[in-house]
Amino acid sequence: MSYPTAAIENRFDLVRERLLAYYELAKPRVLTMILITALAGFYMGAGADFEVTAALRMLFGVTLAAGGTLALNQYMERVTDGIMHRTRNRPVPSERITPAEALFVGVLATVLGIAQLWFAVNPLAALVTGTISVLYLGAYTPMKRFTWMCHVIGAVPGALPPVIGWAAARGTLAFEPFVMFGIMFFWQLPHSLSIARLYQADYARAGLSLLPQDREWGNPASVLMLAATITLTIFGMLPAWMGFAGKIYLPISVLLGAVLLGYAFALVRGSTTARRVMFVSLIYLPCVLLAMVLDKV
Repeated sequence: MSYPTAAIENRFDLVRERLLAYYELAKPRVLTMILITALAGFYMGAGADFEVTAALRMLFGVTLAAGGTLALNQYMERVTDGIMHRTRNRPVPSERITPAEALFVGVLATVLGIAQLWFAVNPLAALVTGTISVLYLGAYTPMKRFTWMCHVIGAVPGALPPVIGWAAARGTLAFEPFVMFGIMFFWQLPHSLSIARLYQADYARAGLSLLPQDREWGNPASVLMLAATITLTIFGMLPAWMGFAGKIYLPISVLLGAVLLGYAFALVRGSTTARRVMFVSLIYLPCVLLAMVLDKV
């Protein structure tokens, strides 16, 4: 191989690694979930008036704003991420991206995304998106150091993407997007608490308070997980009762809610693992959203 060819290939590898690092900075798995739920909210709001170009404008703005917010989260948590085994290979603690770069890219993408939604979609969608960024970065992220109740606060911005989609489609809000918000809010508590159990030692190593201490009567996180899962199972029936989901949605929602509740009880009793609860919760949300959309077709 000639020297010029080798130099070109090395430069190509460096560019590819750089792009991959920026891709990881946006937490692609979390970002994908945000985009799917925002699109579901848009579809439910648009109904027969669904327009692909309008949906793409919304998704572009949400991608920028959410990706930027998640990059800023990694900037803020760069020290603790470097301590924990599960996060120490992220772009900033692994030094593939400098903190200054993460800060700059995060701020730029977030601002551009909210501006895109404001001018190319509508102000309401931009305001809901901005609220997510403020709550996620200003409340949830710092609270992780001090109290395990951060799970409740973090569930609020995590449940708002369907509301963005509905607002983008209609320019107004109604009961339906807040029912979707409620489903996602209650779903996130067993999901995030199972993750906290799964990586309890890792979080403790970094000084993050994601699980409470046991009490004489048990662990408060177990009570919250069961209460949230029971509420989710009941609350998840509302779309069918309100008439914007039906024959496909209702049995799937009830069945998966009951399965998730059974696994949550088993986890509290010590007869199953947090990984299984997390896996079941990951099945629940896309299946329920897909059933809701199919009922609308």
